Amino acid sequence: MSRIGNRILKIPDGVKVEVQPTLVKVTGPKGSLEQKIKEVIKVEVKDNEIITIRSNEEKQTKQLHGTYNSLISGMLEGVTKGFKKELEVSGVGYKVAMKGTTLNMSVGFSHDVNIETPVGITITTPSITEIVVEGIDKQLVGETAAVIRA
Repeated sequence: MSRIGNRILKIPDGVKVEVQPTLVKVTGPKGSLEQKIKEVIKVEVKDNEIITIRSNEEKQTKQLHGTYNSLISGMLEGVTKGFKKELEVSGVGYKVAMKGTTLNMSVGFSHDVNIETPVGITITTPSITEIVVEGIDKQLVGETAAVIRA
């Protein structure tokens, strides 16, 4: 993980990064995200670049170094471009539709399956067999898509 942790992250135009000892806040055109950081990892912003530095060479610290670097990278991408997952429903008679903020799925059960849209996520149904999940938080977009698939 040290190679990933040693990456220098470029801050895109229009993105503001605030660093506190245990918190990184990234604000961009699409919104704002926060990530708590353990004290063994130090985050520095210099010359429009983000650098993550580990305080020691323990195994867990090395793992966290790469993890936090990847999380911050995802935050930078999320507030500028956003994330999108496209799902396809396949089955005879299967169909999906949005009813307000609830995704209504008819997928072969005796009843419809309804899934509430989490805060910060946009779900659209371009056709009766397609679902598009969009948002700025990579983890929340993936988790919502996984819940819909299950």
